[in-house]
Amino acid sequence: MSCAITLKGKGLKLTPQRRLIIDIIHDSEEHLTAEEILDYVRARMPGVNKSTVYRTLELLEELGCVFKSELGDRFIYHHLVCQTCGRSLECDEGLFLPVERALDAEYGFQAEFKHMLVNGICRDCRHRS
Repeated sequence: MSCAITLKGKGLKLTPQRRLIIDIIHDSEEHLTAEEILDYVRARMPGVNKSTVYRTLELLEELGCVFKSELGDRFIYHHLVCQTCGRSLECDEGLFLPVERALDAEYGFQAEFKHMLVNGICRDCRHRS
């Protein structure tokens, strides 16, 4: 639960609402919209304000714990984490240029790799096992 550690490390409170939101995102096997997260939160903690969820998602985005993608009028929050330790990893988007070119050549599809979820295990965790 690296987001919880990040919050504490920044001197921010890990409120029950924030912990629940982090748990929901972490436990999800798919991308969630802010509204879906709100529904999950309210199912477990009735009465939580919509603004609490949105402010928490904005904070988590600022901390690099979640990433927001726009699909038309839908916002999708997703995370890019090591499946073992939960650490966020960044990579140069140029690594996907060959895939982008291949998709265009093969399918005539112009891909955009600005926000992408790649599941895996970081180098440190692989060396530990």
